Amino acid sequence: MREVFLLKYGEIVLKGLNRNFFNTMLEKRVRKALKSVQGEFYYDYAQSTLCIWGSDDADMDTAHEKLKKVFGVATVCRGIQCEKDMDDISAKIAENIDELLGDAKTFKCDAKRSDKKFPLKSPQICAECGRIILEARPDMKVDVINPERVITIEIRDRAAFVHGNGEKGAGGVPVGSSGRAMLMLSGGIDSPVAGHMIARRGAAIDAVYFE
Repeated sequence: MREVFLLKYGEIVLKGLNRNFFNTMLEKRVRKALKSVQGEFYYDYAQSTLCIWGSDDADMDTAHEKLKKVFGVATVCRGIQCEKDMDDISAKIAENIDELLGDAKTFKCDAKRSDKKFPLKSPQICAECGRIILEARPDMKVDVINPERVITIEIRDRAAFVHGNGEKGAGGVPVGSSGRAMLMLSGGIDSPVAGHMIARRGAAIDAVYFE
């Protein structure tokens, strides 16, 4: 199994001609966040998503926690890379069924078919993956309205990915994309909260405390 993180960008995708600046800044911040984490990490950006793979000795749990705290990341999806082949996708789902579903009792499948050359359409992908899940876990039920777990199958240009519920990231825009700001720290909670809020909007903070 090749584990992967898919970082969804949120409001950065709404940027205009300067969007590449925000993409570059975010990847820089992500690399800095993972610099102290055990192992090597590899990056690839495509279709408003940053894909990150770890080496065999990479600490993926620590990396996961750090990625959720990077401003500019809307959602962190931890999943599995597959071949762009329905047999391999089905096999990977069956092999990792417990990790994908956790203790959920209801689920639905959601296919995102960016590569329109893939032979199956999104409803067919969902139907096939749903069949695999129900065969492996007959205790599960399909709930397309309010499922406890959504199993997402993404068919992209270079590979396919399968992941469960993504976790909410820090949101906002990358630190440093809106210049610098000076923060006067008091002994209370208000000034750190203000600093957090302005950093979330892209300001790099220099903090000063007087006693």
